[in-house]
Amino acid sequence: MTDHLAEAYPALGRQLPKVELADLPTPVSLHRIVVPSGSYDVAVKHDEATSTLYGGNKVRKLEYLLQRAIDRGARRVATFGAVGSNHALATAMHAAGLGLECTCFLGHQKPTPKIPLTLNMHRKLGTEIVRYGRDVELLPLFRRYLQGRKTWVIPAGGTCWLGSVGFVNAGLEIASQVEMGLIPKPVRIYIAAGTTGTVAGLALGLAAAGLDSEIHAVQVADYPFASEAKLRKLVAKMESILVRFDSSFTADDWEDRLIWRDEFLAGGYARVDPETTNAVTFARNQLGLDLETTYTGKAMAALLQDLELMDTRGEPWLFWNTVNAQPLPVTAGAPDEGTGIPDEFLRYYET
Repeated sequence: MTDHLAEAYPALGRQLPKVELADLPTPVSLHRIVVPSGSYDVAVKHDEATSTLYGGNKVRKLEYLLQRAIDRGARRVATFGAVGSNHALATAMHAAGLGLECTCFLGHQKPTPKIPLTLNMHRKLGTEIVRYGRDVELLPLFRRYLQGRKTWVIPAGGTCWLGSVGFVNAGLEIASQVEMGLIPKPVRIYIAAGTTGTVAGLALGLAAAGLDSEIHAVQVADYPFASEAKLRKLVAKMESILVRFDSSFTADDWEDRLIWRDEFLAGGYARVDPETTNAVTFARNQLGLDLETTYTGKAMAALLQDLELMDTRGEPWLFWNTVNAQPLPVTAGAPDEGTGIPDEFLRYYET
């Protein structure tokens, strides 16, 4: 296991412990892809391989967040997301591996084919699934499911300064792989921006490593969950906290290299347009990546459009794959009654 943050800043490593969940560093690969305007070098950062249990970008955040829950004596963690949330499922799976119970407050979203699998995996784990949303009275809900249960609450997407530290480490990690010659230094990095914590940590990590790549943060969630203002505020907050913990931590000049891309949202969270669908097909055929249409397909659509519209002068770009690639040991079949799935969610088995 590699912890570049602790190696570069031992004081941060001591003050910010983590439980080892991720197989780090995750691999990188370099590909020659062909599009109508020509052929180009594109590197891939394979965060789908963060864990053989359940991978993707959330694992890096959960290393810090679940360690904090353990340190606080929690018996249960609770988190939030849409009904098909990768973050909620990753939290439930990795919490179970540490002996922690899990409550997931989940809200409605546009149906996708993976939602029945996600819900059935929650059933297999014994996740406590609670219907959550604007039409739900929150105070009695939280009293019922959080109060007096030794519960540590993890925000949606794991997005907070502590969770995002996992991607400060990731920024230092990719800089090390560039220095070792595993891939060329990318001029641009394309990555999906949901609740923005992944991008915030990565921006700081790259700046701390002195890697001057642009980060193209492709918006995939609706406001207020995702916005440029929220992202920049989080980066600034993280920088202040990390400097307070370790005065030697420096991450200059991240502001100008953080590019917010809001033109690929396709009308909202989990909504799909032809550009996204085509990008998923392209990634499968030319990169061997199994992307999805909610997050990574939109980030790939941004990269492909830019290749068509811009003269890259042969400069390599990097795509950061944030989706889990591990298959779930469940089927998509509808459950029987009384099996822990709220009645309001049974409609997702009908699509």
